Amino acid sequence: MTLKLVANAVAEPIQAYTPHWNPCVGAGRANEALRANWLEQMERVNRECGFKRVRFHGLFHNDMFVYRENDDGSVTYNFQYIDELFDRLIDMGVQPFIELGFVPKDMAANDETVFWWKGNSCPPNDYDKWGRLVGRFVEHVIARYGIDEILTWYFEVWNEPNLNPFWHGTKSEYFELYRVSANVIKGIDERLLVGGPSTSNFVPDARFDGETEDLTQHKAVTSAEDLDALDWKPVWFADFFAFCEKNNLPVDFVTTHPYPTDWAFDEHGTGQKLTRGVDATAKDLALLREIVDNSPFPKAEIHLTEWSSSSSPRDNSHDFLQAATFVAKANVDSIGCVDSLSYWTFTDVFEESGAGDTAFHGGFGMINFQGIPKPTFHTYRLLNTLGTEVLEHTKSGIVTRDSVSGQLAALAYHYPPEVTQTIPGSYENRDVAEATLATGEAAEFVFELTGLPAHAELILEVVDQDHGDAMSAWRKMGSPEPLSREQTRQLKEAALATAQKTVSADAAGTLRVVRTLQPWSLLSLRQK
Repeated sequence: MTLKLVANAVAEPIQAYTPHWNPCVGAGRANEALRANWLEQMERVNRECGFKRVRFHGLFHNDMFVYRENDDGSVTYNFQYIDELFDRLIDMGVQPFIELGFVPKDMAANDETVFWWKGNSCPPNDYDKWGRLVGRFVEHVIARYGIDEILTWYFEVWNEPNLNPFWHGTKSEYFELYRVSANVIKGIDERLLVGGPSTSNFVPDARFDGETEDLTQHKAVTSAEDLDALDWKPVWFADFFAFCEKNNLPVDFVTTHPYPTDWAFDEHGTGQKLTRGVDATAKDLALLREIVDNSPFPKAEIHLTEWSSSSSPRDNSHDFLQAATFVAKANVDSIGCVDSLSYWTFTDVFEESGAGDTAFHGGFGMINFQGIPKPTFHTYRLLNTLGTEVLEHTKSGIVTRDSVSGQLAALAYHYPPEVTQTIPGSYENRDVAEATLATGEAAEFVFELTGLPAHAELILEVVDQDHGDAMSAWRKMGSPEPLSREQTRQLKEAALATAQKTVSADAAGTLRVVRTLQPWSLLSLRQK
């Protein structure tokens, strides 16, 4: 098997594009962001992966202390915890991508909660109270950071209201929440950006049309082929657009969570935890572009505010090399469709299901709790080297050129053709992840680039099971648990030890690289 990437450095680009992989990245909840390791890791992914914004749940949760109703009927608004968080983010060059939720306890209509930390996932008991909270919050951040800064922020209304763990209300009640929120925000300054419906995720045949969406009504399927044969569509979009058009409401951007898994959220439905085809993400994003272009809001931006290979915070595949390869392929194959595809999440400092019991527990993060980068960290670091013009794009990768600097960069990957799916989840243990990692044969990778300056030098970098793979290094260490301080230091060092060398073009300006790539390997070439 041979993988090829051939391009001319001075050719006209096939396509100009704006990278969609680093405008935003996800995190668990606001209060977690007040911790030292969270902040250290955020600074790192901003610096090395180029993430510009971060989105998280729980901005108005009880542990942020933003809202209290007093015995005398008065209300206390307290934004000190939010200020501490936002100040630190802005000082490191990162903006918050605002998710408005959940309701403070004193405003909750009932006792329904979600997650270990018990986010109040019910509607507000008074929508006017909600509107006043949103208004006070927006006015506060404008006063603190200035209107010019806040005009570049995004205000997303809630998180996954189509799933009853996250919204114990009806679709109509969510639409009312959106109406109140959007009108309050635009009443402060009509230039502020507001959007929704923040649903999860694509479902077959748009089957959810009622006031509530009961996942148990889905007919379970038994194979990946059954899944691929279905017609997948985003949830609530048609009704959301119709409601906003009818009520003259703004939609500056739309959000949804296109996890390539069987049903909207495995842990709360009857799906079989199957994964869709490897091209599911690219297909979903292209469909979204078409839907928005033909909607009443064709100028709306598209921000996918959560996405990963699966929607489980205990999928062991997240720790393995194949997750990194899938992320690279899915992002490259989706170029030009959307404004952002936000990886969920950058860190294992994440407590929806409580703390992870082990250093490698299948958490969403591209960096584990101890600060050890996983292979997916390298994917985003290498994606961040790519330019803004496509010179070549094949099933094996992409060659790009920066439209300003002229710098050339390529990213290639060996996603074994035997794996026709998105990488399958490994939920109960690491067995599926281990089997997937062992799938496929080595391939000869041929890279040829002409039109370079004579003897131009490029950096060649490879991530594989022997280079830059923390999980592989941990297993070779004997899978110790818990990690000692010295073992943690060694794993951090191994996680960053990718294979790098300098390669040079010949006197005619041609660079030819031939290398054997093991399955799931990543290869980057970029000008110095």
